[in-house]
Amino acid sequence: MPANRQIHLDNRPKGEAQASNFALVDSETPPLKDGEVLVRHHFLSLDPYMRGRMNDAKSYAQPQALGQTMGGGTVGEVVESHNPQFPVGTQVVGMGGWQEYSVVNATLPGALRVVDTRHVPLSAYLGAVGMPGVTAYYGLVHIIAPKAGDTLVISAATGAVGSAFAALSKARGCRTVGIAGGAEKCKYAVDELGFDACIDYKEHTDAASLSAAIAAACPKGIDGYFENVGGMVLNAVLPLMNAFGRIAVCGMIAGYNGAPLPLTQPALILMQRLKMEGFIVSEHMEVWPAALTELGGLVATGKLRARESIAHGLENAPEAFLGLLKGKNFGKQLVKLV
Repeated sequence: MPANRQIHLDNRPKGEAQASNFALVDSETPPLKDGEVLVRHHFLSLDPYMRGRMNDAKSYAQPQALGQTMGGGTVGEVVESHNPQFPVGTQVVGMGGWQEYSVVNATLPGALRVVDTRHVPLSAYLGAVGMPGVTAYYGLVHIIAPKAGDTLVISAATGAVGSAFAALSKARGCRTVGIAGGAEKCKYAVDELGFDACIDYKEHTDAASLSAAIAAACPKGIDGYFENVGGMVLNAVLPLMNAFGRIAVCGMIAGYNGAPLPLTQPALILMQRLKMEGFIVSEHMEVWPAALTELGGLVATGKLRARESIAHGLENAPEAFLGLLKGKNFGKQLVKLV
């Protein structure tokens, strides 16, 4: 069995996460038992939700244990197998974590999923045709539930979730407006992802100014909003929501380091009879097959061309993750291990 390298959570952050919160550890790969497979990871996924799990606080998921491998999505290849359903050479997606290899009990339902890379790149199964894509699908289809002609807005528009949201929204005949950080990202959102407009929040220092810019791009108001950021961005969008608008709350990255996120006009939720619903995509596994089918088709036909930011080598995962939290990535953030 090969030697393995892992990234552990060494200590919990106090405020902003730091590289010193992580430790690179050498380990031995245990021998396989019946039903198990050894997966060599080709890519691992870095996602904003991982920051919340670094805290020892009440949340929708258990905190990341200290001294253990950081959890997260992976894609790779079976290199040794004691399970006839997953022969050597099978390409799979799973939750192998921040390490080069994982031993997986492949008899457990959902532990591994075989992927087809003939028309969809392996890395896309961690982004557009993976958890981020299904996240966009669930928030759009099952919470916002748009009609053709609706105006939809999403924050963090050029990330993995936002990229998929644009393709899914445009396929449903909606005006789709993004909010992103920086002129380059906004240009990419319009020119490559298909957004009708994109607002650069970095040009604005307060919610009123940002709200005016969003309003100019949404002359008929906003029917549905997909929230990834919170804070000033949510306060800018809320006054623009049409009556009976729907808000899918996926993330609040502005508060992940512990900063409070006051809502300045909560009465608007009542006045406009808004539906505002938070969700965790792993609690809705029943939608994954339909979502992955549509997303795979969009990627295979070139209608969804999401960018990837790729760090190379396991040792660079912590710095890439910290950059993701600061918006330094361009599209889906991955670490290439092979």
